[in-house]
Amino acid sequence: MKNKSLLNFSKAFFAVAILLAGANTSNAQAQTVAPNAATANVADADRGYLVKVGDQAPDDFELVLDNGEKTSLKQLRGKVVVLQFTASWCSVCRKEMPHLETDVWKAYQNKNVVLIGVDRDEPLEKVQKFRQDIQVTYPLALDPGAEIFGKFANKKAGVTRNVVIDANGKIVYLTRLYDVNEFNEMVKVIDGLASKASLKASL
Repeated sequence: MKNKSLLNFSKAFFAVAILLAGANTSNAQAQTVAPNAATANVADADRGYLVKVGDQAPDDFELVLDNGEKTSLKQLRGKVVVLQFTASWCSVCRKEMPHLETDVWKAYQNKNVVLIGVDRDEPLEKVQKFRQDIQVTYPLALDPGAEIFGKFANKKAGVTRNVVIDANGKIVYLTRLYDVNEFNEMVKVIDGLASKASLKASL
């Protein structure tokens, strides 16, 4: 009888131990996941952004292009817009821009997607020469005093960076520097937005 009681006690003890172990594991997993979730928006701040994915893009400015034309995000509402913040002195920009030309501009310019490079605080002549040197055909806009840049990122932060804005004016993707994986992910996002825009236009 005594042995049977001991056996029952042992079973009960192990059952409690297993439950406690499971609870500890759950707590450990929660502690691992929670910091990542809490710092999701901190990543954009660390990269110098003042905006984040999901925000309505600032649109209280005019874009003066290097060919003399003018436009704005308000005028471009209904299209997918990619703003690439760039400068002639930026070596990473020069590396990224040919990929933007082929993978975004040429691939999607007829699919309701607009790509505009926003040149940080350089005069018209330098911006025009920059575009010729890099041999990109997408338009570049002037940004005296980096005023437009300052609406999206801290003025002390650098370029290159891309802001993808959907047809409703909402920010859907942000990049910083030229990371191949991040760039390719951005192209996938643009492709999805372009497909939605084409489908909507056909209805």
